[in-house]
Amino acid sequence: MENHALNDVEAVILAAGLSSRCPEYKLALPLGERSVIERTVEGLSPFVDRVIVVVGWREETVRALLAASAKVAFVATRGYEEDMFGSVRAGASAVRAARFFLQPADMPLVDAAVYSRLLATEADVAIPTYQGRKGHPVLMRREVVDDILGAPSGATLRDVLSARGFALVAVEDEGILLDIDTMADYDDILARFVARRSS
Repeated sequence: MENHALNDVEAVILAAGLSSRCPEYKLALPLGERSVIERTVEGLSPFVDRVIVVVGWREETVRALLAASAKVAFVATRGYEEDMFGSVRAGASAVRAARFFLQPADMPLVDAAVYSRLLATEADVAIPTYQGRKGHPVLMRREVVDDILGAPSGATLRDVLSARGFALVAVEDEGILLDIDTMADYDDILARFVARRSS
C-alpha cells in the first residue's frame, strides 16, 4: 500500500456521541480481534500523520481502546450532547496539517482505495460518492477550518461545505455509507467484515 503520510495530512475522527439508538456502546463492539473504533483508525492510519479523536461521552473507554495507537491524539468536547457540529469544531481546531479527513468513528469499512482517490483530488473539499450517494470521509484543506470555526450559531457542517463548494469523487466502495446507528447496522457491518476477510 502506498504511504501518503508525507503529504501533510491528518484525520479528525468523531467519537464523542451518545450512541443513543444502540443498546451497546457501538464503538467498543468487536470486529474480529479489534473494536469498531480501532478498525476505523486502523483503516486510515497509513494515509495520515496524526489521528485527532474527538471524545466526549464514554471518553475513558475510547482512550483505553486506542491507547496503543501511536498516531492518535485526543481532543475533548463538551458540546457532544447538542449536535455533531460541536465535535467537528473541536476536532478542526486541533488540525495542523495542510489537509485533513473528517470521519465518524463508527465507519470501519472504508476501503483504502477511497483515501487514495480523495488524496488525488485538488479541491478544497472532496466528498466521496457511491452510486450517487454522498458519504465519508470528507477530505478538506486547512483553509476550511476557518469556515468551520467562524460559522454562525446554529450552522451545520453541510451549511459550511455548501458555502465553500465541494468536489464529488465517485468510488466503488459502499463502506463510505455504512455506519452504526442500531444493532442491526452492526450485524450488517460485522457480516460484511467477516466476508471481506474470508474472500
